[in-house]
Amino acid sequence: MIVRKKDRVVVLGITGKQGTFWTEKMIAYGTNVVGGINPKRAGESHVGVPIFASTAEAAKAVGADVAVGFIPPPMAKEAAVSAAEAGVKLLVVLTEHIPAQDVMAMHAAAAKHGTRIVGPNTAGMVTPGECFVGIMPAFVPSVFKPGRVGVISRSGSLGTLVCLNLTRAGLGQSAFIGIGGDPMLGTTTRDALEALDQDAGTDAIVIVGEIGGGMEEAAAEYAKRVAKPMVAFIAGAAAPAGKKMGHAGAIVTGNIGSYAGKRKALEAGGVVVVDTPAQIAPAVAAGLGVRVTARM
Repeated sequence: MIVRKKDRVVVLGITGKQGTFWTEKMIAYGTNVVGGINPKRAGESHVGVPIFASTAEAAKAVGADVAVGFIPPPMAKEAAVSAAEAGVKLLVVLTEHIPAQDVMAMHAAAAKHGTRIVGPNTAGMVTPGECFVGIMPAFVPSVFKPGRVGVISRSGSLGTLVCLNLTRAGLGQSAFIGIGGDPMLGTTTRDALEALDQDAGTDAIVIVGEIGGGMEEAAAEYAKRVAKPMVAFIAGAAAPAGKKMGHAGAIVTGNIGSYAGKRKALEAGGVVVVDTPAQIAPAVAAGLGVRVTARM
């Protein structure tokens, strides 16, 4: 699940404004972008990489381990299903507001063909010092730097803030996994926690969660077997019950998905839960037994 420099990345929707901008950033950072997809411009070259009519053609010609999509909601299902059918093992779906029935079709295709989806509505993934896939500011050295702290976040903006604080503290990150804010995610907090637990380059793990759903509670069950220090922050402590807040999945019914329920479950799983994002880096440093090297 952690993207690596060797992974061959194809960009769906590469010729659009956002696709062009972020592909250039990914390439400059070291991401191994081997091709782009645009049926209307197949055979051309864009930002220095060849364009193919389909992911299947790209996979056959240059290989495709990872696909990332800059695709509008009405076309996201077709692009995702085509990528899964082409044998892509990791599909990063940045698009939000995809119709629910389309998301279900995407997940069904991914399950059938052995593709892991990250997202929908994710900001992407970063392996500092190696590569990134998506729209995270990996190339900003004050935000991301190589380290040994893995970060999982449903929110791209909160994830960026946490990484900034970890970098300021002199800790850095081993990997950032933005699981996304859609109600039906291809990769859960538990999935990402398991990946970072098994990663030899990760010594501590940060979970940035939100109220709504049961992902943090499910992750808390797995956390009981994790030996690495874990720190969590749950956004939405002051949100009124029964209201949908922020991400589409952040709705609380009764005590299901509540802040109190998530905090209790995580703490029972051995996770240190802090009250504010600013407290994350000091808590991680304490768990690792190291000193914070800069002021927060």
